Amino acid sequence: MNPIRVVAFGGGHGLSASLRALRRCVPELDLDITAVVTVADDGGSSGRLRAERGGLPPGDLRQALVALAGDHPGTRRSAALFQHRFEAGLAHVAGGAADSLAGHAVGNLLICGLMELLGDPVAALDHAGAMLGAVGRVLPMSRQPVGIEARVRGADPAHPDEVRAVRGQHQVAVTSGRVESLRLTPAAPPACAEVLTAVRDADWLIFGPGSWYTSVLPHLLVPGLADAIVSSSARRLVTLNLVAEKETLGLSLADHLDTLGRYLPELKVDLVLADSTAVGDPEAVGRAAESLGARLVLAPVAVVDGTPRHDPAALGAALVPVLGADR
Repeated sequence: MNPIRVVAFGGGHGLSASLRALRRCVPELDLDITAVVTVADDGGSSGRLRAERGGLPPGDLRQALVALAGDHPGTRRSAALFQHRFEAGLAHVAGGAADSLAGHAVGNLLICGLMELLGDPVAALDHAGAMLGAVGRVLPMSRQPVGIEARVRGADPAHPDEVRAVRGQHQVAVTSGRVESLRLTPAAPPACAEVLTAVRDADWLIFGPGSWYTSVLPHLLVPGLADAIVSSSARRLVTLNLVAEKETLGLSLADHLDTLGRYLPELKVDLVLADSTAVGDPEAVGRAAESLGARLVLAPVAVVDGTPRHDPAALGAALVPVLGADR
């Protein structure tokens, strides 16, 4: 029997949670996992490397690779190394010269080095995945970095009704205003060819959880990728967030679904998965799901300590009957 081919879209911690959950499905389901990662990050270590060396920002790619890392003790040690972040060196602490390594994750530097050495980000990520014994493949949504620009109402608290352009993934993510529209720069970046192949061959396409405007929606704004998503014969699943993030304050979960249809009107979804406690008004979310052609599925997928984080084990348990329904 052929494996179930799953393509998960996102970036950062949301995609990492989804990938960790999918990994937990592997003992019960034969999954072929592909992670498709946004390439718009311009903050922190990724932003520094992008500005200083060019190329793709590595941070979200690193997070996805680590989420898929194998269970062998050696690969787990390698995964810990990828996540290790340099602190300020002794000279800097003593008031000396700035420490160029401070704040960088080792994996970010390794991925940048591999991209320069091999001359291709996909080859670099495949090599890094082999180093980590990754159970799946990590791909960038485009081979070229992109920018995010939003029109935000109330970006300046002193002018709450004024709409301003906010540029950069980090600035959009932390805006205190309400995002009214979103676009990429350049407006039509080329989709990664390997991603288009994975989408064409997929059985399931999974969107979310994650930062809606800066990690989920950007995939729908790449014209070639949007066309591939719409024309794919795969079934589509949306995993909703547990709470609104700063960039989506004021948006209900139903509003999150409505934005998918607004940015890609041709998108049809089969299932929407939401936490049974965080869902709030299930009727409103159910109606929004139906507007995309989807059925709402409720399950306890949050960690039990009350923090707004998905529990990979619980999310994986909820995904097994969904992904394996026709096996």
